[in-house]
Amino acid sequence: MNAPTAHTDGPASGTENLSPGTHSYETDGIVQRYHVHGNGPVCVAHSGGPGIFWNYLRMPALEEHLTMVYVEPIGTAEDSRLPSHPHGYTRERYSRFLETLINRLGVPKVHLLGHSHGAFVAAYHALHRPERLAGVVLYEGAPVTGPEHGAEAGRMVEAFAAKHAGHPGLPDVLAAFGAMSGISSDEQTVAVAKGVLPSYFADYWGDEERLAPFRDAIQATYISGLDVDLTPDVIDDRAALEGLETPALVVVGRHDVICGPRWARELNELIPDSHLLVLENSGHMGHIEEPELFAGAVRDFVLRTSTSQDGAA
Repeated sequence: MNAPTAHTDGPASGTENLSPGTHSYETDGIVQRYHVHGNGPVCVAHSGGPGIFWNYLRMPALEEHLTMVYVEPIGTAEDSRLPSHPHGYTRERYSRFLETLINRLGVPKVHLLGHSHGAFVAAYHALHRPERLAGVVLYEGAPVTGPEHGAEAGRMVEAFAAKHAGHPGLPDVLAAFGAMSGISSDEQTVAVAKGVLPSYFADYWGDEERLAPFRDAIQATYISGLDVDLTPDVIDDRAALEGLETPALVVVGRHDVICGPRWARELNELIPDSHLLVLENSGHMGHIEEPELFAGAVRDFVLRTSTSQDGAA
């Protein structure tokens, strides 16, 4: 990116912290960066992985209508790593850093969009720190992780394999899925992320000329998914989500193999004030596959919930 860099190391200073470009500050010795693009109501976007670099989530179609604040999650850059790296990156810790960032932006309330693992973080933040949120977009998320989630993903990958049986690229995709459990380095993380990516689109091989550069640009850092004491950050939000008061938009691609329609329907049923968008021609990357439909739905949700929060304003 060639955007200007704004160093905001002092206290929050209102609109300065929403000026276009890259911003950075320190919290407890950890550098937090975020990147501002676009104009309009503020929407903070938290990318997935964990450990995938933020820029795959750039959404130019949304930037035409919203001020997009793309979080660079801690751990993805060397100077943003915890002393316990690659461990300790729990939802609670991501949420605490999100709270600091949102408070610095100098607006009464923001919308929070989380993609993939970022959707798990966004749900947690909306459940535990909702005060500054006007709405939350859970984009390719789920209410649980663990064996049940893994079994559903396995079923979806099997369906993908059956659909593409005989394609010369399929063995490499399946090998990358098989290598997931053995990841222990940045290089392996990048290799697996690129390896599985064709299954993350509704029709990667049918549009490979356009999508291959996106795949080639993926960068990632290895993050273990374990807390500092090496315990897993296990997720089951089902009971808590029934009490979520923040307005929610749930977005899913019909062909997503990782956090597919089953989980989006469940999220929508659990959350009292939610709306569901199923992108019929997308996998896990609807902002790339159906950008206008995706952006229109998020924009309308943000504008609608901003109006309801602002009242006569």
